[in-house]
Amino acid sequence: MTTDVKNPPILDPLETAYIVDPSRPVLTRGREIAAGHTIRDHSHPRGQLLWAITGVVKVMSHACVWVVPPSHAVWIPGGLPHRFATETDADMLNLYVDPSRPVREGKGPKGQGCAVLELTPFVRELILQLDLRTQDGTYDDRALRLAEVALDELEMLPEAPLSLPGGQDARLVRLTQHLAANPADRRPLAELAQAFGTTPRTLERLFRNETGLSFRQWRNRLRLLAAIDALNRGDSSTAIAFSLGWHSPSAFVAAFREQFGTTPQRFLHEARAAA
Repeated sequence: MTTDVKNPPILDPLETAYIVDPSRPVLTRGREIAAGHTIRDHSHPRGQLLWAITGVVKVMSHACVWVVPPSHAVWIPGGLPHRFATETDADMLNLYVDPSRPVREGKGPKGQGCAVLELTPFVRELILQLDLRTQDGTYDDRALRLAEVALDELEMLPEAPLSLPGGQDARLVRLTQHLAANPADRRPLAELAQAFGTTPRTLERLFRNETGLSFRQWRNRLRLLAAIDALNRGDSSTAIAFSLGWHSPSAFVAAFREQFGTTPQRFLHEARAAA
């Protein structure tokens, strides 16, 4: 089920994220959230591995936008302001790491640590077992051993190309916000630069310096992330191709395969199977 909500209900973050206790290095907390809800802007001391066991969520910060299907999770370092919204009904299971245990430092876009990670079956089961072990509030030796393994595995999980780096320059932000709201806008960079009162050269430089991507790469990834949203809503590849500005369904499928290494339908099947 998906919901299109102009003024989505706003929820508060979970208090678990604010517990500082080195004797419990990893805590878990589950939560069911209906489609169309958002969690307000916030930050917390603990790092967070945000995982939707079922459903799709979109996570946003000043640095990135992430789309997270059940086959993946997003790592958010402690202290990083962020918010997220449910694209569908979602069954969340979050893993929170105490600030005494630094994880994935220097990784992710521009070394900020935040990234979408590919969850292995082992890590998914590990999170579930740790949650089961600590549900009643106890934290025994076995829970501690599971936590240590989880920290080791979290450090090694591979990153996935499901993020969209942002920027800080006002000229860049105005354009990226426009394109995020209008992913089917196919105007070339020269026309967009004129519309936003700057030059193509300036915008291209800003994209490369602040996002690490060229304008063409950034816009292509934006459209592909929008396509993942549409796939999870049940839209066909044909409808997605034309609504997001591709010339044909085959052009969309080719772009999707180049970015993610698989077809749209196979990607959706694997994401649902992981749930």
